[in-house]
Amino acid sequence: MKMEQVSNNCYAVLNEKNRVCDANSGLINIGGGMVIDTQSDLPHAQAMINMFSRVWTGMPEKVVNTHEDSDHVYGNQLFGSAQIIGHRSLPERMKLVADPDEFQHMIDAAQSVTIGSQLKAAHPGVFAAAKQIAEDYEFRGVHLVPPSVLFDDRLKVVLDDVEVHIIHVGPCHQAGDSIVWLPRERVLFAGDVLFRLCTPMGWVGSFNKWYQALDMIINELKPDVIVPGHGPVCGLDGVHEMKSYLQYVEKESRIHFDDGRSASEAARRIDLGPYADWLCPERIYMNVERAYREFRSEPQDKPWDKPETFDEIYGVAITRGLTPTF
Repeated sequence: MKMEQVSNNCYAVLNEKNRVCDANSGLINIGGGMVIDTQSDLPHAQAMINMFSRVWTGMPEKVVNTHEDSDHVYGNQLFGSAQIIGHRSLPERMKLVADPDEFQHMIDAAQSVTIGSQLKAAHPGVFAAAKQIAEDYEFRGVHLVPPSVLFDDRLKVVLDDVEVHIIHVGPCHQAGDSIVWLPRERVLFAGDVLFRLCTPMGWVGSFNKWYQALDMIINELKPDVIVPGHGPVCGLDGVHEMKSYLQYVEKESRIHFDDGRSASEAARRIDLGPYADWLCPERIYMNVERAYREFRSEPQDKPWDKPETFDEIYGVAITRGLTPTF
């Protein structure tokens, strides 16, 4: 992890490995302080707090969760006195997708001498993902703390005399996707609406909704600096690149869908082109599968079979001769 100052009053904490749990966070160090997202486990959350203490004394008065995924909310409990802000969908969605016991059980099973071999045989992707996550993360002691301040579309918070706009743009990556915008500083904390130099994946939403959110960033907000949910700090170039990736995958998926191939086969065959060097290119499976769901007019919130999804990502990597990375 490292901390990077991105404007006069804004800082980012970046997880440089940029793998599945390696989410970024932010700090606005004025008006009582605001933290954006709270990391994937308690040690990482505490390390982030320690970094912020170099530029901010005391604990922040406000926290924003940009969406419901575990890597953005598991540190909430360390901010006990703070007002936690999130989209109205988050309390229920966190229960569905961010159960810390589920993650720890997966790690424990993979590390077990007896159960581990069985898990590897039945679900090689789950086994590989669990082993990777266990290199850096520990979920024991985490309990879910949902946001206490809920909003629907937009919420304006004033820190001293600086306006902070929290805007719900989802569902793109998840149902509660929200971005945090500081007009005066021209800084945007984008959450997982933006992945930078790593392959995005969407759980709930649609391609069109994601395009709308990215277009709003490009055409309306026009930030100078963007802190993505995953990956290095960037400008609008990162937004353009991600939109182009999504458009490319949607177009290629349509071709394979019309030719009668499965999402699994399409994900193994689509030429990755300029995106081959992005981290975890095998995540393309999720984006292809989501395109297929849209082509079949299936619900945007249709549940995913997580073991099957991890296994498919793993299988795409093996087929392409890649070392599986989640």
